[in-house]
Amino acid sequence: MEKPIKIGLLGAGTVGSGVLQVLQENAKEVFLKVGAPVEIKSVLVRDAKKARPYMDGLIVTDKIEDILEDAEIKIVVELMGGLHPAREYMLAAMEAGKHVVTANKDVIAQFGADMFDQAKKQNVGFLFEASVGGGIPIIRPIMESLTANRITEVMGIVNGTTNYMLTKMTELGESYESVLKEAQEKGYAEANPAADVEGLDAARKAAILASLAFNTRVTLQSVAVEGITQITPEDIDYARQLGYVIKLLAIAKDSPEKGVDVRVHPAFLPKEHPLASVSDVFNAIFVKGNAIGEAMFYGRGAGSRPTASAVISDIVSLARGIVSGEVREIAFQVFGQKQFCPIEETVSAYYVRLLVADMPGVLGAIANAFGDEGVSLNSVIQTRKVGELAEIVAITHHVKHRRIERAKRVLSSLPVVTKISSVIRVETPPTSEVE
Repeated sequence: MEKPIKIGLLGAGTVGSGVLQVLQENAKEVFLKVGAPVEIKSVLVRDAKKARPYMDGLIVTDKIEDILEDAEIKIVVELMGGLHPAREYMLAAMEAGKHVVTANKDVIAQFGADMFDQAKKQNVGFLFEASVGGGIPIIRPIMESLTANRITEVMGIVNGTTNYMLTKMTELGESYESVLKEAQEKGYAEANPAADVEGLDAARKAAILASLAFNTRVTLQSVAVEGITQITPEDIDYARQLGYVIKLLAIAKDSPEKGVDVRVHPAFLPKEHPLASVSDVFNAIFVKGNAIGEAMFYGRGAGSRPTASAVISDIVSLARGIVSGEVREIAFQVFGQKQFCPIEETVSAYYVRLLVADMPGVLGAIANAFGDEGVSLNSVIQTRKVGELAEIVAITHHVKHRRIERAKRVLSSLPVVTKISSVIRVETPPTSEVE
């Protein structure tokens, strides 16, 4: 029998404890798939004296050197999270000749190029399936299964917290503040929920997916980001009436003419779209390729055991390579830096909700303001009274973002317009080229 393949685990929190548990439960299955036992030898924690489950017989340490200098450890699994010292520990592990597995979307999104270069230089494996989509297989399918395609679009729901919140707002008609409190009580949202509700978590994942799908380096700074903090029950209700649901979408598109467009924002999504039915904490990622057409990957996007599933799949992949003597350095290659499409040039239809004076001629003034800036209206409805004011909802045809921004400035200056309450993209394909 092959010698056991030893692992050093960095972090024993939610995901780390899941890896310990699942790897122990499925030790026999992993052995059969690898051809050798796969065992965690050492675990790095902040407090080595604290009692933790699933650690009987393991070395528990608060010193990274105990793992980096252990020649018996072949794979380091980083599950600490955050940028520092996780990034430095992974780079040091590679320098020590150890393969690395991580679920760290922060490091991959911001310093991915450095990590890939170090893995190549040291000729070690570097795998990160769990960095996007939790237990959903998406990284390896894009890097391997779909390599025959020119992928033109990746669109997904990649943050479970915001999807849970929008689902509850849709089903129960509750306010943003109410569903946020509930999400925090259930443990779906942190005490400081900014990374989720402001779209930053989804933006990091969008950067990773776009980099892989389009063979270009996309950083967090390249992603245009809007969160869900301004979504109201009124917007949810209008979406329902008009045949849509509101979802926080991560969208990445690659056009030879316009360049790479990567953004995260709430959007009206037609109810018949496959992503529209993805509810609660589930995630789904929709991929378009010129050979496969359309494919969707769906499942639990977070949680201890689902994420552990993705981490252990990477461990098994590397362990098989160690047994065979053929570990690939990394199944990822950046072929060049593509041009990016400025957010001003991106194209979408828009939902616009306004509070206006309740008087004759207002609809005409608003239509003229849109028209003067080259924004064509698909529909305009006067919906209800709010005190002495009237509420108007407009849906535009597809238009470049710069035009809608100019229209907003003009509308704000009109004496009859009291407030622009909401501007939300409507995610439908354009029927013609937009100037």
